[in-house]
Amino acid sequence: MSRGKRYHEKLYQAVLPAKTSRFIPGNQVTLLQNGEEYFPALEAAFDRATHAIYLQTYIYEQDATGRRIADALKRAVLRGVSAYVLIDGYGSKDLPHGMLDRLRADGVKVIIFRAKISPWTCRRERLRRMHRKVAVVDREIAFVGGINIIDDREVTGAMPPRYDYAVAVEGPLVDEIHLSVQRLWSRMAWSYFRKGPVRDRTLPVSSFAGGSMSAAFLVRDNIRHRRDIEWAYLRAIEQAGSEIILAHAYFLPGLDFRHALINAAGRGVRVVLLLQGRMEFFLQHYATRALYGTFLDAGIELYEYRKSFLHAKVAVIDGHWATVGSSNIDPFSLLLSREANVAVDDGEFGAALAHSLKRTMEIDGLRILRDSWKQQPAYLRVLSWLSYGLLRAIVGISGYARDPGQARKAPGKSV
Repeated sequence: MSRGKRYHEKLYQAVLPAKTSRFIPGNQVTLLQNGEEYFPALEAAFDRATHAIYLQTYIYEQDATGRRIADALKRAVLRGVSAYVLIDGYGSKDLPHGMLDRLRADGVKVIIFRAKISPWTCRRERLRRMHRKVAVVDREIAFVGGINIIDDREVTGAMPPRYDYAVAVEGPLVDEIHLSVQRLWSRMAWSYFRKGPVRDRTLPVSSFAGGSMSAAFLVRDNIRHRRDIEWAYLRAIEQAGSEIILAHAYFLPGLDFRHALINAAGRGVRVVLLLQGRMEFFLQHYATRALYGTFLDAGIELYEYRKSFLHAKVAVIDGHWATVGSSNIDPFSLLLSREANVAVDDGEFGAALAHSLKRTMEIDGLRILRDSWKQQPAYLRVLSWLSYGLLRAIVGISGYARDPGQARKAPGKSV
């Protein structure tokens, strides 16, 4: 047995079982694709609210979608509902003060998570963003995914909307999600207002009759849950027996993650990656491509989505374990930002997500073949490795170089 394989078996056996989050049975988890399914469901939930709404988002835009959600929040407040909105200061750095003033004038409580720090500083606080996209309404329903409060077509223009997913959760897991968002809001409210914990009124027990799905809420923060999302992925990949499908807008995994995928392919598991085909951020785009050769040599299938911008952060393993959320597989998400995913262990849900991803790859994906990739122009290979090297250099400059037993850390911005 190779040293690398022994190391990873030790990692999975000794660390992962004790760290992965608890699956809670009795839920109903509904898959929502793109804003055309997500925003109507979110608005309808806001319109049903009777006690409290929490909304946490990396990007909030003053576009048609932003105004639509603001209107729904206003209607809820007029009914006596408490509304708490947490917006990241970097992701929403271009949000006009007029929108914030409007929300606050309508009675919505708004906090900015770490207002933007100068891009010329290397302070770590600038890199630790609130990247999660979570909404909770009463104790009835929660939404978790990768979709910001922004029009799907705002950036894509004439292209189709961004390709993304979210889930609507009903059942006992909602209480766990509610507790998480309330704690984060209270912590931020204390830092802003120097008041005690902000608590909404005692919420009535959910009226949900019960579902059949087991699900877990996974978070990443810089306190107790630094690697929970990564560990959940690694454990599921290690246990995979037939198929692994990952779709990620930004994909620059560390050594542990790369080795886990390569080892899975080596034991006969079909490993498929659906990655960003259009360049959104130059450095991340080409740094990721530096890893293509390694993946292809290992027998991993690679597809690029070029129809529009890929923004998904999802996975399906063996048709039953699936995750949807805000966490990319890159240093920014796995090592710096506050993220939130929902993992679902259910064959019906897994089959639906897998079908959606496979159909996208079949119709809109461009498969990258090993022989063709090896024949790409030399300057593109050089550009990819230069980008990868530059990103690694920034890692060291920013103080996130790997220490023994710790994960690699690198800055970046994603949406």
